[in-house]
Amino acid sequence: MTEPNDMAALMAQAQEMKAQLDQAQQEIMAASVVGEAGNGLVKATMGGNGQISDLVIDPKVVDPEDVDTLQDLILGALADAHQKVAALAEEKIGPLSQGFQGMF
Repeated sequence: MTEPNDMAALMAQAQEMKAQLDQAQQEIMAASVVGEAGNGLVKATMGGNGQISDLVIDPKVVDPEDVDTLQDLILGALADAHQKVAALAEEKIGPLSQGFQGMF
């Protein structure tokens, strides 16, 4: 049976971890990453919430005869930005989630 003091300590630890998790989530939402494709010819800026806030396309890749390549570069930049947001979330939340697993 769990002692009252142990339960209070456990609850305090859970509240502290919840506060850390909330802080990490706020940091992720406030963050911005830049995904790139074609060695930086296409850049997509994505917020931690997954929304695209900017898209920069170097005029060198705008070829009316080859729209497919431009589309591929845009998709590549978006995928890179998405991966960077996921990595940021893992970096911020991953260690916290391990702490929660140890509690239960």
